[in-house]
Amino acid sequence: MSKKIHEFNDMIRKLRKEVFGKGPERIHTVFVENMAVSTLYGNITPTEKFIASTPEGLKMVHAARTSMIQELYTQSPPEGMEELMGSKLLHLFSDIKIEEDFAISVFVFDKNISE
Repeated sequence: MSKKIHEFNDMIRKLRKEVFGKGPERIHTVFVENMAVSTLYGNITPTEKFIASTPEGLKMVHAARTSMIQELYTQSPPEGMEELMGSKLLHLFSDIKIEEDFAISVFVFDKNISE
């Protein structure tokens, strides 16, 4: 894994740990043109698993793990991310499968970031 990908994954893990109390256990990221596509495994806390045991709770955890993180990145990307990538973060698209405990995040930058 390149140093750049490793540093990028560490930023994602650190931010999510600060926000949700648990960062992903494993992250796989690829850079494609102006996008970083990250697959995140092992995201859900025991409390979130309990909450998600009802249909209403599942929707609440899903919203927190998608809309909340997208809003957070819109307000301010993680410190150092744009410098590391040499590009401005334009958008974050994110979704999570609560039952399988994996998420996909697509970070869209204003310039080509692929190595």
